[in-house]
Amino acid sequence: MNILPAVDILDGKAVRLVGGEFDAQTVYDADPLDAATRWVEQGARGLHVVDLDGARSGTPANLEHVRRIAAAVEVPIQVGGGLRTSDAVESAFDAGATRVVLGTAAYRDIDFIDDVLAEHGNCVVVSVDARNGRLASSGWTEQTDIPVESVVATLGARGVRRFVYSSIERDGRLTGPDLEGAKGIAQAVRGTFVYSGGVSSLDDLRALAALRQVNMSGVIVGSALYEQRFTVGEAQRALSLD
Repeated sequence: MNILPAVDILDGKAVRLVGGEFDAQTVYDADPLDAATRWVEQGARGLHVVDLDGARSGTPANLEHVRRIAAAVEVPIQVGGGLRTSDAVESAFDAGATRVVLGTAAYRDIDFIDDVLAEHGNCVVVSVDARNGRLASSGWTEQTDIPVESVVATLGARGVRRFVYSSIERDGRLTGPDLEGAKGIAQAVRGTFVYSGGVSSLDDLRALAALRQVNMSGVIVGSALYEQRFTVGEAQRALSLD
């Protein structure tokens, strides 16, 4: 498994939200490029970049920052936030994304997800964002009653093979990962997934690794890195159970 440091961009800055709430944010870097290069210098093998303005508005707003990051680092970058049309997806790839992360549109527009999969296949990731086990959409601002496992099963049947599973209620709170949720998603995913939410310590990473879910390919970490609870290198070693 690999650590994927999060670079969440809001109003042109690298921030972290608490529980997905836009009015509960902490700014860590005035320039998201500084965060991205710091994580890569520490040994990150990939980055998870989220355009929070785009996620909220439905249209990408920070692709210029994606372009700058992609030009400055030599690791894969997966990019999400506001990618709800084929043109938006192409713009993200043009900006340097290695993979695109889709959310709302993947659930709501069957033709869209089919078209993007046909064009980009294994470079497509779908983010399944859970609040109390139920899907949240539109940049986490809309809550549904749909169990996330059923969403994963439906999208898997359409050919999606890469997922991000986010535990929203834990996101940014440093309260520990949702181990049961991770195990449940692992059973539903046809392919691989990356876990996100609540990681606060190296022990949390060891606990995720100890689940030994062969289809969990990585862990997204944000606040714990920004708060200097551990380095990227230490995190990578913890995922290997030291």
